[in-house]
Amino acid sequence: MTTEQVLHVRDLHGWYGESHVLHGIDFSAGRGEVVALLGRNGAGKSTTLRAIIGILARRKGSIRVRGQETIDLPAREIGRMGVGYVPEERGIFGTLTVRENLLLPPILRPGGFALDEIYQMFPNLKTRLSSPGGRLSGGEQQMLAIARIIRTGADCLLLDEPTEGLAPVIVAQIGRTVELLKERGCTVILVEQNLKFATKVADRHYVIEQGRVVDEFDRAGATEHSGRLRGYLGV
Repeated sequence: MTTEQVLHVRDLHGWYGESHVLHGIDFSAGRGEVVALLGRNGAGKSTTLRAIIGILARRKGSIRVRGQETIDLPAREIGRMGVGYVPEERGIFGTLTVRENLLLPPILRPGGFALDEIYQMFPNLKTRLSSPGGRLSGGEQQMLAIARIIRTGADCLLLDEPTEGLAPVIVAQIGRTVELLKERGCTVILVEQNLKFATKVADRHYVIEQGRVVDEFDRAGATEHSGRLRGYLGV
């Protein structure tokens, strides 16, 4: 059975000002698939996510979402196509309550997670609904950032370093959330430095060096060639 292709990136180039940082990125992801982008700091992983969602000012190449070319579309239109972005800095509004943060983005597509489902996934949020976002722990802010996006109906999720700086118990909860998203049929593109986490949740891994994909592993291959993979990451 062929998996429906949700995201197809080909020969993607990107710039910050005059600095050419992406040099022909190629990868794809299917429905219900978790794909990890791995590499050292500065390799171009986060820039790839920014290019996909349309907030990188200068980019060229091809980014297709369910067959539709998006390379020239603004971020607001890409979001309406079901692409959701959770940045590394999470983007929580510190003076708004958890409830206000959660309800702020509009519902863009059918099929999003209902509030009851979100509270079941993230019980901490339900107990903190009246708390300002700025008073949440890092783990709670990450939960809120993910919850806010999946409520909108986005089903192609770009997660930038979702476990960075989090306690192991929170990392495990984020892992369960990624598995649930996969079961729901969501596509997840994961930028991650935590190799143990990435190899546990991702179906495929792309290694990026200096703005190019230099290797690819499926889940079994990531385990079998763990030494090679660690060599790429310098761990």
